[in-house]
Amino acid sequence: MTTSQHTHRPLALITGGARRVGRATTLALARSGCDVIITFDRSAADAERTLSDALALGADPRRSRTLHLPLGSPDAIESDARVLASTLEILDVLVHNASTYIPTPLRDLTAHAALAAFHVNALAPAILSAHLAPILARSGLAGGGAIVAMCDIHALGEHGLPRRNHLAYAMSKGALAEMVRSLARELAPRVRVNGVAPGVAAWPEDGAEADPALQAAYLERVPLARAGTPDECAQTVRWLALDATYITGQILRFDGGRSMM
Repeated sequence: MTTSQHTHRPLALITGGARRVGRATTLALARSGCDVIITFDRSAADAERTLSDALALGADPRRSRTLHLPLGSPDAIESDARVLASTLEILDVLVHNASTYIPTPLRDLTAHAALAAFHVNALAPAILSAHLAPILARSGLAGGGAIVAMCDIHALGEHGLPRRNHLAYAMSKGALAEMVRSLARELAPRVRVNGVAPGVAAWPEDGAEADPALQAAYLERVPLARAGTPDECAQTVRWLALDATYITGQILRFDGGRSMM
């Protein structure tokens, strides 16, 4: 990371930064010299633990904090984004990690379920990006400010691998992927916008995909024959945010080769 233009440590905001891949991303950025703002909805205790670990890695306690930021209400996220933008003088990295992942078999699909997925996975990142883009554009990082969105190899339009029973989720993540491409055009040259599309970075903790037999069947279609890890995925996010200074509008597949099969 190049910080020669900085008079401060870079500041990164990570949505859903308390647990799993979000936690790993928060710590990877802190380890690389960033101060961190960790947003959470219902994981306050996990957010505080992750913040404590980030501080132990060198994050500045005067600038690092947790932030309660629910993403499910369009009115609330617009208001919260406006307030957040008014309180931040500096922001260098914005990571859209928070998401909702709930299967929606077609027979059970409702407008409420589809909108709930869209609000969290696509609309909230877009609104946050719109309000925080002017601050990101002032970043002194080499390559300018950076936005990194957590996409999904199974929801990348004609280049994706759609699955059964996940229509609402896939539609919302497909919209997020288009947000990456559109914002990269809108915000260049001062802000780079990229995505990371995992296959598996961390298995779900419950539901059908927590079944070891299903996991083994999935891995049979992965050339590297294993799942990725949260730390590996976090390093990919960190690289795009801090080091990939001539890359924008790209979605990097983090899938062990699954998208080739």
